[in-house]
Amino acid sequence: MNAFYYLGSLLRGRRGVGSLRFFLPGLVIGLSPVALADSSRQSLEQYLPASPLIAQGSEVGGPSSRPMASVVQSVRLNSSAAMVVDQVSGQVLIEKNADAELPIASITKLMTALVVLDAQLSLDEKVIITRSDARLEKNPPSRLPVGARLTRGELLHLALMSSENRAAQALGRSYPGGLSGFVRAMNVKAVKLGMASSRFTEPTGLNAGNVSSPRDLIRLVEEAYLHPEIRRYSTAKQLSIKVRGRTLQFRNSNALVRADRWDLGLSKTGFIRDAGRCLVMQAEVESRPVIIVILDAQGKRHRVRDAETIRKVLIQKAVAPSVEGRSKTGPEQSLARNPV
Repeated sequence: MNAFYYLGSLLRGRRGVGSLRFFLPGLVIGLSPVALADSSRQSLEQYLPASPLIAQGSEVGGPSSRPMASVVQSVRLNSSAAMVVDQVSGQVLIEKNADAELPIASITKLMTALVVLDAQLSLDEKVIITRSDARLEKNPPSRLPVGARLTRGELLHLALMSSENRAAQALGRSYPGGLSGFVRAMNVKAVKLGMASSRFTEPTGLNAGNVSSPRDLIRLVEEAYLHPEIRRYSTAKQLSIKVRGRTLQFRNSNALVRADRWDLGLSKTGFIRDAGRCLVMQAEVESRPVIIVILDAQGKRHRVRDAETIRKVLIQKAVAPSVEGRSKTGPEQSLARNPV
């Protein structure tokens, strides 16, 4: 579901009017949503009011959105910090330490992908994996050998799908201005997106100096979701790459991508010791698009369990509307009319 589908559905009355905040500035100044996202922070502030996504309360939807009952007190999560937001209305559905600044590990690669795509570099250009790409701190095993020649698109695919660190490092190194220019662009992009609690030091996420908060990461995922390449690469189940005459098989680092019960539009995992297990996703739950951020889960299984818990709660709220909701619209009301 792309940005223009959302706009069409908004105008047809299928989505909350509050969602128009993502598109109206582009209509006013004649820019596409992607072009608008790439404009300066000053330009954004000129046309956009403060985004409801950073509001402190639970209800942050537009004026036509009915108040959503907070579910945070009924959800027990292993993760140190988490946030779930209705992607259409901006409503905060679940919130736990949403402003905590924490290492984000390979969630960093979403920002890496944004910077590469913003630069409009050729995805067909060949990039060679070098020894400098292989000398990464806390380096886990990589299946990309030094000397391998891959297209920038293949590197982007592997970085997002399999969280390949050498691929992400090569993307940063081959950027105009090199790694220093790339990191500078990452932080400039964070400022443009209003990610006030975020800092980036390198493109892989292996450095614990890459930090953000769940609230900031909602913005990052929302922006990344505008790019079809990021949606497609991050949710691909597997990819075959030919390297030096051999075919290497890579698969998605998120097991939920391979689970039929999940309808994912974007996915990214992350792990280093300092960050714990991290996960961000865009998903459709009972026909409602939501953004899920999970940081610092203690154990790979707990990250997945937290995601499943969140999904279960959202489904339960959709199936069993509140007494207030039933009294106003009847038992047939849709999820959009009876938000959590």
